[in-house]
Amino acid sequence: MKLIAPDYYDKFSCIADRCRHSCCVGWEIDIDENTYEYYKSIGGELGKALQANIAVCDGTANFTLDENERCPFLEKDGLCRLIKELGESSLCNICADHPRFRSFYSQRTEIGLGLCCEAATDLILSQQHKVTLVTLEDDEETLTEDEEYLLKYRNQLFAIAQDRDFTVEERLENLLDFCGIDLPEKSFSEWAEIYLSLERLDEEWTDKLNLLKKAETYAIPSSLEIPFEQLLVYLLYRHIPSALDDGDIASKIGFSVLSVRIIAAILSREEKQDFEALKQLVRLYSSEIEYSQENLNTLWDLLYEQND
Repeated sequence: MKLIAPDYYDKFSCIADRCRHSCCVGWEIDIDENTYEYYKSIGGELGKALQANIAVCDGTANFTLDENERCPFLEKDGLCRLIKELGESSLCNICADHPRFRSFYSQRTEIGLGLCCEAATDLILSQQHKVTLVTLEDDEETLTEDEEYLLKYRNQLFAIAQDRDFTVEERLENLLDFCGIDLPEKSFSEWAEIYLSLERLDEEWTDKLNLLKKAETYAIPSSLEIPFEQLLVYLLYRHIPSALDDGDIASKIGFSVLSVRIIAAILSREEKQDFEALKQLVRLYSSEIEYSQENLNTLWDLLYEQND
């Protein structure tokens, strides 16, 4: 089994108490069975706190969030009580693994960093070089014919996405042309209504979509060409492997192009169109869209119908 990652992957580290959008707030936190058994063995005051703040629903243990949707072990200083008292090895799998995602092939696993995390967003969008994939674990790899085709095809898409002889706006068109894909002919106001119909977690996202309603076109500032390139490559890397499950590569490519355009259109309506504004917008988009399978499926279905 080979383990593959973008070349920036090993540079990631959690910024803990410096994080303005903690993953310990607003997210359901499931606890894997082994860690739950370990937590039940903890004694003293911490053990009592664990027993009081873990609930089991449909056979799955999870932390009971407080009235502000904070993990009960997230302290006022922004640090985790469990890490303070037991060390990082005490974390349940989902906490230890966040914000990583994985795509699975028959004998290959691809790992990456999700943009819902502000530290990951800063790391990914700030890369100046063209992204390459590196091998973290190099065991034997035998792929199916479909997997081989998808990887070769995605490499061609990476090349188009990172061709700096063209603007990012031109590269988006080049991707669609290369793949023979059409996006639905909708105004940004119409797209805003579609996104508003999806599940939403944060009212700030609603505000951004209301900005989108006012966008007539989009333009990517020259100073943000490379960050938008990094965003596009990330989207292709993360979502194209999903086509192995449903056979629909067109909707994954269309989603990647659409996402860049939506983010650029919202940014064009912001007071500031700088790197910091882009980072915050990308993090919010990822949290609201990429971490809801229902939202992804709705958009993929819409894009599939366009290219069926």
